[in-house]
Amino acid sequence: MKRLFLLAALIIATTAISALAAPKLNTATVPVFPGTLANARYVYVASYDGDQFDPNLLSDDREAIGAVQSAIQNWGRLMLVYRPSEADIIILVTSRPSEDLMAVYDAHGSTGNYLWRVMGRDGLQSGETPLVTQFEKGFESVQKHK
Repeated sequence: MKRLFLLAALIIATTAISALAAPKLNTATVPVFPGTLANARYVYVASYDGDQFDPNLLSDDREAIGAVQSAIQNWGRLMLVYRPSEADIIILVTSRPSEDLMAVYDAHGSTGNYLWRVMGRDGLQSGETPLVTQFEKGFESVQKHK
């Protein structure tokens, strides 16, 4: 019995040490961006709970909208619009302490289903927006194939 306990403890210790020693790999991959959005030029950004001017919008969502808009402006490939009717694509965001979400919708589609979506912790923070970076990479990948 004592030998079995020591063997189990040794296996657990070895597993823990190898997990700490192993390099942290980024297993997140950029989802395939739909080619139907390759010609998009105008983008509208809002939260699932409303636009940035909605007084009932959570401040985290309002900040996420602003961070996404700033990143898109700095990128320079799309033009921001402030009415969904003027957009080719709509980006909806949600920012929560546990996870941020960013989804892309066809502004002219009527299905209401997202066409592309990414999630991650601290993905839509002001100054650093890794979810927008994934969006940019996906968008540029379909631009190359036009």
